[in-house]
Amino acid sequence: CIHELFEAQVRRAPEAVALVHENERLSYGELNARANRLAHHLIELGVRPGDRIATVLDRSVALVVAQLAILKTGGVYVPIDRGLPSARQEWLFADCAARLVLGQIDGDNLVEATIPVLAIEPLIVGTGCSSDPGLALAAEAAAYVMYTSGSTGLPKGVLVRHRAVNRLVINNAYAKIEAGDRVAWAGNPAFDASTFEVWAPLLNGGCIVAMQAVADPSSFARALKQHRVTSLFLTTALFNQFTSSIAPTLAQLKYLLCGGEPNDLRSFLRLLKEEGPVRLVHCYGPTETTTFATVWNCPADFNGSVVPIGRPIANTRVYVLDGHGAPVPFGAVGELYIGGAGVARGYLNRPELTAERFIASPF
Repeated sequence: CIHELFEAQVRRAPEAVALVHENERLSYGELNARANRLAHHLIELGVRPGDRIATVLDRSVALVVAQLAILKTGGVYVPIDRGLPSARQEWLFADCAARLVLGQIDGDNLVEATIPVLAIEPLIVGTGCSSDPGLALAAEAAAYVMYTSGSTGLPKGVLVRHRAVNRLVINNAYAKIEAGDRVAWAGNPAFDASTFEVWAPLLNGGCIVAMQAVADPSSFARALKQHRVTSLFLTTALFNQFTSSIAPTLAQLKYLLCGGEPNDLRSFLRLLKEEGPVRLVHCYGPTETTTFATVWNCPADFNGSVVPIGRPIANTRVYVLDGHGAPVPFGAVGELYIGGAGVARGYLNRPELTAERFIASPF
């Protein structure tokens, strides 16, 4: 499970830096101790395996502690965008049947909810029990629920397993994150790119760098240099913007991953002109297949006319099928089907839609 792989990194190098946010730096040992204190408190409050806990927190130390703690209880974390209107937040709390909500310390900023809302900061400091809870849990268990609006109006909660996250970040065949690597956390915690940004470093002995100034390119470039970031994921819109303004900085990264929408060929060619060490990776995948399903590693001498979505990542299968579910000939048009360890358990509270979209593989 995710937290067990993290705990293995704690035992391997407890003093290594796990997380940097503004002026705060936490080692693996310190991060684990804070998460354990919160986990024991949640267990005392009655949280049980399978319970869903909503988090309404920005990118921060507190959010990483919360997600780890929830997993350590056997619970399922549900990240909610703090920028959503309160009515939409309330709907999401009700839809996921949240056991409780973890929010910020400032009471004025806590959401209005009909379920218990806890300010997280007082719970992760102090002298509570800091040992690993050690609850047995299967890798098939749900780790989180990520809401996606899709194209049908009401958000759909996607139930993602522990093993799906493991497959995304360990031996994935597209980005080898190692001890010493520093991965930028620039995405909205309620969007699934954050799954890679948080767990790729923590399950491989690297360091999360929680970014603050994402909107301003020059400030973002300074932060990348200051924190010695080695790996970064950018949404298509930000990738197109930043390759126009801070391409020399981006070219010095170890990995630059991008995706989310069809990418602009000119942005790729612009970055390649910088001739830096960066490995440019175009990523594709719906939330239902845990962040990335296919990737394309852009060669340094690329001069094509289209940016492809590439090939499946490790432990993932991709098929192009016709209307009868049979593979189409090479070059023919068909529908994309994705299988493997990254496929989610289904949609929360949507059995009919789950049965329609999540089908048994005939292969």
